This record gives sequence, C-alpha cells and structure tokens, in this order.
Amino acid sequence: MRRFLIVANPVAGGGRVARELPAVRREIDRLGLDAEICLTQSLADVSALVERAGAEGRVPVAFSGDGVVGALAAAASTLTDPLFGVIPGGTGNDFCRHIGIPDDDVGACSILATGAEQPVDLGEANGVRFLGIASAGFDSEANEAANRAPRLLGPLVYTWGALVALARWKPASFTVEIDGRQSQFEGWSVVCANTSVYGAGMFIAPAARTDDGLFDVVWTSKTGRLRFLALFPKVFKGTHVGLETVHVEQGRDVTFASSRPFVLFADGDPITELPARIGILPSAARVLVPA
Repeated sequence: MRRFLIVANPVAGGGRVARELPAVRREIDRLGLDAEICLTQSLADVSALVERAGAEGRVPVAFSGDGVVGALAAAASTLTDPLFGVIPGGTGNDFCRHIGIPDDDVGACSILATGAEQPVDLGEANGVRFLGIASAGFDSEANEAANRAPRLLGPLVYTWGALVALARWKPASFTVEIDGRQSQFEGWSVVCANTSVYGAGMFIAPAARTDDGLFDVVWTSKTGRLRFLALFPKVFKGTHVGLETVHVEQGRDVTFASSRPFVLFADGDPITELPARIGILPSAARVLVPA
C-alpha cells in the first residue's frame, strides 16, 4: 500500500489550501491513507521534503499551485522511484488541467488511493528542471506583474499581469534554435511547452503532450499592440495556432536568446535568464492520475 508525504502551501490559491486542509485531512483519514502533511511556504523547502519522502518510502504529493507542483515533480524525478501526486490548491492549477486531475481538492484525494501511474517528461533549462511551460519575453514580464498583483484578484491576476506588461512593452528581437534549426525575428514571446496550458487556462500549445519526448515551441512574431491583444481570447481556446504571427515547431533541444535581458519563467516562477538552453527529459517522472 502506498504511503504519502503531502507538501501543502497554506497561502496557495489566496489561502485556499489553508481553508481546505481540514476537509482534505478528513478525506484522507476516511480513505484510510497513510499520509503525513507538511506545511511550507518556500520552494526551497520542497526538495528537502521530497528527499525525505524518498528516504521514508513515501510518495511526495503537492497540495498547492503550479509552482510547488513543478518544484516537487523536479525533485521527485531525482528519486529512485520518481512517482508523485497532486492535489490542486493553487490559482491556476494548469498542470492538473492538462493532465486530467479535476479542480476538486477533496475529490482528488481518491486519486492517491486508486489512481493510475502515468509517465511524464520534464524540461531542463540551464540545468534547472521544470514540469510545464518555460517562457520569456512578454510572457515573463506578464508573469512578473501577475506575481506582484493583489491575491484577491484570483485567476484574474494573469489578465492583470498581461495588461500591465502590454502597457510597458518595449520591442525585442529573439533567436530560437530547435534541434539545430535557427529562426531570428522581432516579436513578443518565446515559449517552450511540455504541457499545453498556462496562465489559468490559456492553451498556448494545445497539442503539447507530456509523454511524447518533445517540446512544442511557440513564438509570436512582430505585430501591433491591438492585434496582439486580440490574440488573447483565442489563446484560451487554443485557436491562435495557425495565425500568421504565431509559429509552432516541435523539438528536443531548444535555445532561446534575446536582444535585451529577459528572465525565463517556468511553472509560474523565475528559474534562469536568457540565453537559455532547454532540453527534454523523457519519462523523467510518473504522476498519479484518475484511473
């Protein structure tokens, strides 16, 4: 029988985890699961807790948002048995949306008991592992603004961040190299997608899979602000793909560079700066999903 160590961030989701933790604890007890819950507000604590879980023969589980989920998956991928679980507790919960875990923290507890194991690829940018989507340019500036936005906005923090970044945007040129194929352009953003969705439901790479050993690389070339803004409703449906200014290619080895400094964000948090070399780690971990 599986044993678990649940890493819970009480401030995730604007305090959602703190509010729901008693109900989650009751459901875990009702299911008869052997689970220890550890509270943390620091990504730096996550790897140590995952290492402890591995040493104790427990499956690490993230009860938080995408930042902790990504950090936990990255740490789990270094274990002898790289299995992990997720209970959605954040604002966006985009990894859960991609992988098919319902946005129901109490309901997700049953996946720990009866779920199937699914292999997942990870990415690695300048030596830092990530789970979902790494992006830079407009995306990273929007992410920085969203992370500073009032938490009471909920999922609207991402819309807020995009509007702030749009108002402050200065033109930039990018170089993208994918498995030796190079493209140079003036544009808005570069995205290296292991999963399909980010920003609380924006399907930036709708065809991306976490089990194909490939990234979907998406970049948006130069266009006016109003035309760029008009892309946003389409991104929530994934219908921006195929438009003249949106380019998509697949590959395993990706390099991003830019004409001005940008931070590379992944899973909602800054992980490195451009230039960045990003590689795929096929089936680096396994995640519990609905059976």
